Amino acid sequence: MRRQPRISAQKLLGSAISLADISQRMKFSQLAQLLLLTFFQSVLGAPSAWTQFRGPDGSGVARECKPPLQIGLESLAWKVPVPTGLSSPVLSAERIFLTALDGGRLVTLALDKKSGKRIWRKEAPEVAIEKVHKANTPASPSILVDDQHVIVYFGSFGLICYDHEGKEQWNRPIPPSKSLYGASTSPIAYQDNLILVLDNDQNLKDSKLSQSKIIALKRATGEPAWETQRPIIRSGWSTPTIWKHEQGDELVVLGSGRVVSYDPESGEEKWFAMGFSRETIAMPVQGNGMVYISAAQLGGGADDKVDPKPFWEAILRFDKNKDGKFGRAEITTHFTWPLRPELPLGHPGFGYPLPSDPARRRNRQKGIFGWVDKNRDGFWTEEELSTHMATRRGRPILMAIKPGGSGDIAKSHIAWELNRSIPEIPSPLFYQDRIFLVRNGGTLAAVDPTKGKLLSRGRLGGTGQYSASPVAANGHLYLLSDEGMISVVKAGAEFQLVHKHQLSEPASVTPSIDANSLYVRSEKHLWAFRTK
Repeated sequence: MRRQPRISAQKLLGSAISLADISQRMKFSQLAQLLLLTFFQSVLGAPSAWTQFRGPDGSGVARECKPPLQIGLESLAWKVPVPTGLSSPVLSAERIFLTALDGGRLVTLALDKKSGKRIWRKEAPEVAIEKVHKANTPASPSILVDDQHVIVYFGSFGLICYDHEGKEQWNRPIPPSKSLYGASTSPIAYQDNLILVLDNDQNLKDSKLSQSKIIALKRATGEPAWETQRPIIRSGWSTPTIWKHEQGDELVVLGSGRVVSYDPESGEEKWFAMGFSRETIAMPVQGNGMVYISAAQLGGGADDKVDPKPFWEAILRFDKNKDGKFGRAEITTHFTWPLRPELPLGHPGFGYPLPSDPARRRNRQKGIFGWVDKNRDGFWTEEELSTHMATRRGRPILMAIKPGGSGDIAKSHIAWELNRSIPEIPSPLFYQDRIFLVRNGGTLAAVDPTKGKLLSRGRLGGTGQYSASPVAANGHLYLLSDEGMISVVKAGAEFQLVHKHQLSEPASVTPSIDANSLYVRSEKHLWAFRTK
């Protein structure tokens, strides 16, 4: 059966504009002009395709889509096993694309949207798999899809481009970046190019400069379009965004310590703003004429003023004699310095464990104790810990930036900053004239995008860590906890939890949306929940 040719929205828009121009010059009837206008509006109002990480423009918002509000067995269309990976599903009209680590090989999978049936599986060239953190996988960057190409990035190999039938079009090996956690940034599209941020800790031991850079390649061929060095930027895990406003388009890249804007056509730097933590993960979002950038405090702190109580309670888990104090002798092999006390002990994100090497462990024990025991009496107290927590490095920030900046914009184009309820991993969501932030422990905050004021906060019903970014459609937000709790919240003036559903296994991947479905990748399965 012959496949129908794909026509991109851009081509349709061009056709509509051309017809409108002809209509004016030839003085078509009012009826004909009305039909042309209707056609043009229908193209603009068509549902946006979820063809990259977080969907249209990385926004997390699916226009004109109506996935189910009741998530559960009644709306489950199918559930299929998938190999290990943290890449978010991306969608074409008929297929779902994701990556995985399967049998020791990096693979790309194409599934049928209607049934979940696997259509094809392609292995990347065999390479040494990069070392990643226990909370990450070697298959975390999400795919970029357009009408003809399926573009895959693996930190261990580089870029591979397939067509929609799985035939390789080109590949470009890229040396793995040196990183504490492993790769997670995803490629994005601009005009005919793909853009990929390759922030890197390489060379930092010998120099203050790194090998970090941004590359732009032709999507059709993989040929270089431009490359920009980022020598003072260390490794990062954020996916960039194209900020579109009246003054033009900008490539906004969040990295270690700062956010930087570039010309997406040439890679030339335009402006920067500082104040962010060393480890940045979230993707910038746009709305209300501004771009919004967020990063938690180093170690995941969400609020500028840290509540030391949960940290003290976490430390007391190691208080062997239960005297309410913590002595140096109690820093034993199993001691872990808490960073995220809301997580269970043993979770890879809970904190810093002691090194396994005996010599290094002794040095760490001595160093850790000195952090808190300021009076040198051989014990930690809750008061001493409170003083220590007040001196944590960096601060959590949600920053709003106005267009038109140049150079250092600290005093000119930052509209406001917020230092409360800032997520560590999930990106902000701009939806229905509000910014939504989800943080560990299952708290959702709504923020006024004009003034940066907190409007409301509410509990989602999930606990522990939240790694997936929120997504939205049909007036509702969909949020997913690492424990597999899906929460549906109405995007209104007041917090309103309308539904929640517990999956049968953990899940930490940002969901995807099409016209009537919500796709959720869990630890071992891909789920499709569909409006009937």
